[in-house]
Amino acid sequence: MRIVRSVPIAAEAPLALTIGNFDGVHLGHQAMLSRLRIVADEQHLLACAMTFEPHPREFFAPEQAPARLTTMREKLELLAKYGMDVAHVCHFDEHLARTTAEDFIERFLTRGLGARHVLVGDDFRFGARRTGDIDVLRKHARSCGYTVEAMASITVDGQRVSSTAVREALKNGDLERAARLLGRPYGISGHVVRGDGFGRKLGFPTANVRMKHNRPPLSGIFAVEVSGVGPVSARGVASLGVRPTVKQNGAPVLEVFLFDFSGVLYGRCIRVEFLRKFREEVKFADVEAMTRQIAEDAAQARAYFAARDDDERSGKGKATCGKSEDR
Repeated sequence: MRIVRSVPIAAEAPLALTIGNFDGVHLGHQAMLSRLRIVADEQHLLACAMTFEPHPREFFAPEQAPARLTTMREKLELLAKYGMDVAHVCHFDEHLARTTAEDFIERFLTRGLGARHVLVGDDFRFGARRTGDIDVLRKHARSCGYTVEAMASITVDGQRVSSTAVREALKNGDLERAARLLGRPYGISGHVVRGDGFGRKLGFPTANVRMKHNRPPLSGIFAVEVSGVGPVSARGVASLGVRPTVKQNGAPVLEVFLFDFSGVLYGRCIRVEFLRKFREEVKFADVEAMTRQIAEDAAQARAYFAARDDDERSGKGKATCGKSEDR
């Protein structure tokens, strides 16, 4: 997939285009990308997704913006996975925020991208003060040379799939529901960096994963599977939080204790998938109490994986995912 960090002055090739923030690239987004891929193949067009950085809500009200489900890198990897030929990442700034819906259609969709088919969600809004919608797109379709298609919402268990629903599930510790909405377990990717060595001193050496944003959508203690550490995924227990026992006003830290693993991971990019939440992060009276709880957390995670393996061997295991942020 080709990644373009701006919209050209003149289109290079005709496109089938979809537009959105695509945070999480959940089942709703995946359905849209799949539909766009079909249309692009039928009409011999490139399949293109336009997205924005930063998220518009981060630009207008950074303190009130929702936690991101994916980094830009993760989002682009998923857009490529689901069949996009091109991703246009538009820098969202004051100039773009002031662009009227009509100017957006003329300058970006028509002249800059050469859109021949535009696929958006049924609740799609764009342009200054969000005055543009599906009706505005249709009003200008003939004169600008494109067709318009609206994608109906995808539902799971009667609930509309959205990034908001995914965030709510993660906040509530319902990782199975989050996985159903995403079509995969929720995960965080990042490079392993050197920490303060505190876990090693306690007998639980951890891989410290650098996170791009300081507001993760979940926190607590989890059973996890980690890819990127070897030929097969590793299992472990993870803590995601601010470590109140050892830090004051600390930034969120993702620490993973891998079971039966030895090796050096510094600098390696790994992906941590969260499978089961055990408890919230708490402040302990002393380091000894914290060490005992870490041992209990590790034992609970091992028991979780053992039970899951038994279920899979007996055929009783149920998949929690298949291996739509609102648009």
